[in-house]
Amino acid sequence: MPTLAFSTDASAARPLFLVTKEGLADWLAAQDDATRNWVGAAGFKAGVGDVLPLPGKDGLSGAVGGLGSGKDRARGRFIAAGLRGKLPEGVWRFECDLEGDELAEAALGWLLAGYRFDRFVPDSKPMAMLLAPEGVDAAMLERIASGEALARDLINTPASHMGPDELEAAARDLACTHGMAIDVATGAALPKRNLPMIHAVGRASTREPRLIDMSWGDGGPSLALVGKGVCFDTGGLNIKPGASMQLMKKDMGGAANVLGLAHMLMDGGMNCRLRVLIPAVENSISGEAFRPGDILESRKGLTVEINNTDAEGRLVLADALALADEDRPDLIVSMATLTGAARVAVGPDLAPFYATDDNDAAALEAAATAVRDPVWRLPFWEPYEKMIEPGIADLDNAPKGGFAGSITAALFLRRFVTAASRYMHFDIFGWTRDSAPGRPKGGAGQGIRALYRALPEMLG
Repeated sequence: MPTLAFSTDASAARPLFLVTKEGLADWLAAQDDATRNWVGAAGFKAGVGDVLPLPGKDGLSGAVGGLGSGKDRARGRFIAAGLRGKLPEGVWRFECDLEGDELAEAALGWLLAGYRFDRFVPDSKPMAMLLAPEGVDAAMLERIASGEALARDLINTPASHMGPDELEAAARDLACTHGMAIDVATGAALPKRNLPMIHAVGRASTREPRLIDMSWGDGGPSLALVGKGVCFDTGGLNIKPGASMQLMKKDMGGAANVLGLAHMLMDGGMNCRLRVLIPAVENSISGEAFRPGDILESRKGLTVEINNTDAEGRLVLADALALADEDRPDLIVSMATLTGAARVAVGPDLAPFYATDDNDAAALEAAATAVRDPVWRLPFWEPYEKMIEPGIADLDNAPKGGFAGSITAALFLRRFVTAASRYMHFDIFGWTRDSAPGRPKGGAGQGIRALYRALPEMLG
């Protein structure tokens, strides 16, 4: 997608001056009288998203764009991205004092502002393009933008066009692009291959459940990415109310995110042995549906009492995690749109995560700050373990009371990771509720840019 790439036509690039409110006076002082008079007459104040074209002898000579105040920048991300849609078509180049991670953020935000989900309503409107700023890794930023776009496209696609079959097809496309090996167990093959909980959750749908197993690389440390692929979640027999079902096409957001991250890692030639596992199901209602009160056996051998069929994500993840764990990888990372409790705790923008290793957590938090991909660590709080132990079975999939819902879900998943060296779990939202610069309303990557930045250190 050309709007997610930088222009290479330096000869046609006009200057785009990026100016903060605090720096406006100094910038004006460095301009000629005509420019100062023009800016003053136009009332340009360098507010967030303000754009003012600058006239020249032969027409448009450039433009100045506002980055707002320090307070504005502390409260927002990708502010420069908001300028792209306000500029005339053509090629632009940044003129600014930004450097390092701040410059990379501005350039990446510009790319992300070019994203459009146009599968059903084509959008051919020309967009302003950017010359890659000096000092940034242009190829890396384009790689990140394409991985983010992949995640967004998969999440935004409605369940009528993104069931387990289509999610498998997307995985196969990625495998073909990067030379990955892929194996898929489908329908009745799941219990035969000891993946009983994936089968139990998905068997009520006419679209067969499956476990997608992808691998790449033959050297370096081993990394397993496990993504929740519930392509639509009715809640099962504990059916969701209509309002809660509205966004359930995004319940495969964990799978979308790990596929986007996998693309970044492989495209960048990460030195690792990568495995991607996606349990892809629909949680539907029929005579085949699993029921409240059922006790399921898992791949790990642990039994699970079903107290709510709407807590299905942890069930399919559990079998996939147990499978990943059998290879004793250096690190397992799971990503899932798992609990509403996580949204109550930290809202839609922060991605809460859990880590068994403090060094991994520190590396991730530093990376998240650098690349403006916010995360927040929550604890594997040992005293809550008893909350997921019902007595009639080894584990309870939906503890009563509603307290610490994200933590108890994370503790549940950790029970299925016993051999791997380290484990991280992300309880993401995967959705932008209101459009913001570089982040249109709809599907979103969360945590994957931070992971992409941190993984070389974590696996080094």
